[in-house]
Amino acid sequence: MKLYISRLLLGTLFLFTQFVSAQTLSKNQFKVKGNCEMCKTRIESAAKKAGAKTAVYSIDLQTLTIETDNVSPDDVLKKVAEAGHDNEKFKAPNATYEGLPGCCHYVRDEQTSQADAHHEHHVSTNTSVKKDNEFYVRGNCASCKARIESTAKKAGADLAEWDAEKQTVTLNFDPSKTSSDKILKAIADAGHDNEKYKASDAVYNGLPSCCLYDREFTFGEPNPKVHYEEGGKHDDHTNHEATAAKEDHSQHEKSIDGVVVTGSKATTALSKKETGLVFNIDKKELLKAACCNLSESFETNATVDVSFSNAVTGTKQLKMLGLDQKYTSLTKEQLPEIRGLASAYGLNFIPGRWIESIQLTKGGSTVTNGYESITGQINTELLKNAKTPETSLNLFSDFNGRAEINITNVSPINDKWSQTFLLHGNGTFGNTDMNKDGFLDRPKGSQINAAYLLNYNDLEKSGFGSHFGINFIRDERTAGQIGFDKKLPQDKQSLYGVGIDISRFQVWNKTGYVFKGKPYQSIGWMNQYVYHQQDSFFGLRNYNGQQQTYYSNLIFESIIGNTNNKYKAGASFLYDGYKETYLTDDIRRNEIVPGIFAEYTLTGLKYTLVAGTRVDFHNLAGTQFTPRLNFKYDFTPQTILRLSAGRGFRTANVFAESQQYFASNRAINILPNGGNIYGLKPEIAWNYGASLQQEFKLFGRKSSIIADFFRTDFQDQVLVDLDKSPHQITFYNLDGKSFANSFQTQWDFMPVKNLEVRLAYKYYDVQADYIGGRREVPFMAKHRGFVNLAYSTNKSDKGAFWSFDTTLNWVGKQRLPDTSSNPAEFQLPTYSESYAVLNAQISRNFNKKIRAYVGGENLTSYYQKNAIVDFKNPFGNYFDGGMVYAPIMKANFYVGLDVTF
Repeated sequence: MKLYISRLLLGTLFLFTQFVSAQTLSKNQFKVKGNCEMCKTRIESAAKKAGAKTAVYSIDLQTLTIETDNVSPDDVLKKVAEAGHDNEKFKAPNATYEGLPGCCHYVRDEQTSQADAHHEHHVSTNTSVKKDNEFYVRGNCASCKARIESTAKKAGADLAEWDAEKQTVTLNFDPSKTSSDKILKAIADAGHDNEKYKASDAVYNGLPSCCLYDREFTFGEPNPKVHYEEGGKHDDHTNHEATAAKEDHSQHEKSIDGVVVTGSKATTALSKKETGLVFNIDKKELLKAACCNLSESFETNATVDVSFSNAVTGTKQLKMLGLDQKYTSLTKEQLPEIRGLASAYGLNFIPGRWIESIQLTKGGSTVTNGYESITGQINTELLKNAKTPETSLNLFSDFNGRAEINITNVSPINDKWSQTFLLHGNGTFGNTDMNKDGFLDRPKGSQINAAYLLNYNDLEKSGFGSHFGINFIRDERTAGQIGFDKKLPQDKQSLYGVGIDISRFQVWNKTGYVFKGKPYQSIGWMNQYVYHQQDSFFGLRNYNGQQQTYYSNLIFESIIGNTNNKYKAGASFLYDGYKETYLTDDIRRNEIVPGIFAEYTLTGLKYTLVAGTRVDFHNLAGTQFTPRLNFKYDFTPQTILRLSAGRGFRTANVFAESQQYFASNRAINILPNGGNIYGLKPEIAWNYGASLQQEFKLFGRKSSIIADFFRTDFQDQVLVDLDKSPHQITFYNLDGKSFANSFQTQWDFMPVKNLEVRLAYKYYDVQADYIGGRREVPFMAKHRGFVNLAYSTNKSDKGAFWSFDTTLNWVGKQRLPDTSSNPAEFQLPTYSESYAVLNAQISRNFNKKIRAYVGGENLTSYYQKNAIVDFKNPFGNYFDGGMVYAPIMKANFYVGLDVTF
């Protein structure tokens, strides 16, 4: 009754408004079918594009209220129907309705009116929409174009030309020999949805990753996965590079695919198409926090745990699946990046404003990327995609003496070449000592970081594509007691100091070729050279290291019979040359690792199986066999099960990976076990995982829950024993069991428009058999909680809006290393306290070019009061700056400005 009265009152109001308004302006309300916020956005957008001055859709009343000027309501309602929504005058085409997202499938009336029939005819024949011989066909790129046109000609077309911008194919054919229905059926059978036929899921899923077009956008609307140049010129080959170069395109597409909440791209999305558990993090997600570098890129992500800065050196480390960062493959542009000597500080070398997207894979990743991944892979893609020349400036400063500047420029040179300039500089100048222990809470120093990227793309004609990059970094930092003078030798002054100077240079290239007439077949070659030099001291302890790395990876990709059976095969080569000096010890080694690999992908109607294996011939670790298996089963499009299993191995760099403990009195003690790397054997582990992804509607909007469990079992491991003695760090190979169980559940939903909520809970059980018996691994909380809230206001016509973001991390108690042999005043408790950390940020986009933001970190101001053991006597027996389990700085506030030219 209330609903009827509301409709009556609204109808009366609008009739009255229509009567008193100017004769050139009409205002009407019509019945239009829809379900959710996505429907609302689609309906209002279609109405406005048809000429309506205003358009307001009510989900509850199922009504569209429009104001029109110089356009008839019928014309508006036709466009609404063409967008997929039945209304009181016109019915949507069946193909368009079927192409809507599942949440938008409203209940349709069975009867078809005369107006409906007219509308169906209008959609297919009205030349204002498309010509009589034009038909809507979905696709993405040059490979799609070749497949569509080739299939059409095989089906009898004399001429077939597919236009990516219009998403149409123009056909010329002899009606006595074939028909448009026959041709479009053949195109659908080849994997491309069109206005009359829909491709089977099995064939669609078997297309190359670059060809996996969005199946949900409305016919006649632009494909959200296709990029266009200004003025409407289509760039259907942007980001489409084969194999090595094609990896860039597929990774870029991954950031578009996934959980879409309101019809726009989610800033963090779990890919539904990937066989593995892959989260795509868009650069817009990084704007929600003070993302100065890669170590701060995961503050709004529940999957990765970020350990807090070392009390003296200021280093941060990532943890995934309950294990340290060293067990996760960290790549840049699909090339090995943060490993070896860069393990301790490498996260600081990728500025946040340089990042275009991040792909985070939990569990074993593909064998084509190497053997080192045990708990997963984090790949970073740099900025290199722009429709028009774009220059951005970022200025950042916190209230404790840190400042940063970023300048990025991405620009096309011509239709085949484009380039990117990236420049970063930061400096920390203030003396921050919030706990009043006389030590800097974070190092002082500066960094200059510059990179140049050059891209070539001629896949459409010659089939070639290439990407080149070069990067130089100079990083200097000083830490320790306030007043320490780095210019004086440590033995010439009484204050304790730490000095770390790093120089890093790298150059890389990725080149790919797509075989003509075979868009599914390609070959790519990746090469990279890295030089890394670190000179450092920690009080009276010196550590210097040099690493030179050459990496090469050759990949061939094709099919067996059809695209349901795809395979990759190739060979890789890795050279690592290490020179390290610790105290008086000079330690050198060369690791030479040729390898071969193969991977097979089987795609069925509801399942995808990826099975891969590689064999690496390590000169020091011996021949290593690395199998990996990933399986995905779609019970429904909204319910997805994933299973994975795989093996990985790595060589431990015990000095470089343990620098957070160097600022202490602990001596390094290595117990050799007959191995060839520091006398130790390589680390080998198996990882098993299972996850269930479920999407559903809540509050009329899409919501998703993901639950996953992973177990890592070490066959061999280099244990870092901090319990044997508080005066030692002891390294030795595992004798017994070592395992990590990880369970996580995450719920993403939108209770009201523009408010995104992300809730997560994590449980870790990480234990190992140390010399003294089985114990929990220290500094790993069993229980963690996570809450992220993100709200933004509606955009104005000029693109202005507000954004509000906040993240709460709750960390349970952690086992601390055994210090019971120390005097009572220098002993740590067995377990730490639990605590919570709150971060928040407010930003204002004044238009599409200018954005300002202000935020705060650790707003709860919880900090570890005993971050440095015996800080009054840094050269004594009990001094230890490595026992950090919580923040060491209280609340810190910052401001920033983004300007795009």
